[in-house]
Amino acid sequence: MKPLQAGGSNLLVSAIYSTLFKKWRARRMADFERIIQPHPGERILDVGGYYATWQNARFQGCTVDLVNIDCESESKPVRVLENGLQVREIRGNGCALPFADGSYDIVYSNSVIEHVGSVEDQLAFAREACRVGKRLWIQTPAVACPIEPHFLGPCIHWFPRRIRPHAARLFSIRGLLGGHSAAQLQELVDLTRLIPRKCLRQLFPGCQIHTERLLGIIPKSHIITRNS
Repeated sequence: MKPLQAGGSNLLVSAIYSTLFKKWRARRMADFERIIQPHPGERILDVGGYYATWQNARFQGCTVDLVNIDCESESKPVRVLENGLQVREIRGNGCALPFADGSYDIVYSNSVIEHVGSVEDQLAFAREACRVGKRLWIQTPAVACPIEPHFLGPCIHWFPRRIRPHAARLFSIRGLLGGHSAAQLQELVDLTRLIPRKCLRQLFPGCQIHTERLLGIIPKSHIITRNS
């Protein structure tokens, strides 16, 4: 999900995200490579992803398509990253992917399914990922984590939805910086629906669920995988 625009405070939030999550994302990419084991010549579909995700990948010989609903054109030119991966961005909706069954060797998605809309939209997203990808890697934040990663504040996602914008304004880094309006905080609440682990099992039957943990104890996020 792209950050809300909020001038200088948004730059500070982006810096905080970059500092906190750089190490975690590097570790996640290493886990992706270890578990999914991409091979040269395979096609990867990153639903809702960015070029930066793949800049530090250590495997080679794959092509990566980033599908985003807000891509300005149907398809952008292929960009060859420093590690040799060929990456391009194309327009598409993760809830209705314009690809044939099994047309990608791997479907990858990082912190997207919680932003697609209703429970029905999340079901459609999961169904499309399972249909298009032979193997899966779908990550989403854990409800059980006390730090809500989108607001950067404690326990905000545990409040009733009507209270979350007010809690975000009082207790989160986004709210305390003062750069986000009440409407923007409400928008972020409306666009974020975290998924309990038991519901992930229903959305992705037959898949494995790996849990990333803070300090080896606190669930931070869940990763759904299918490796065959």
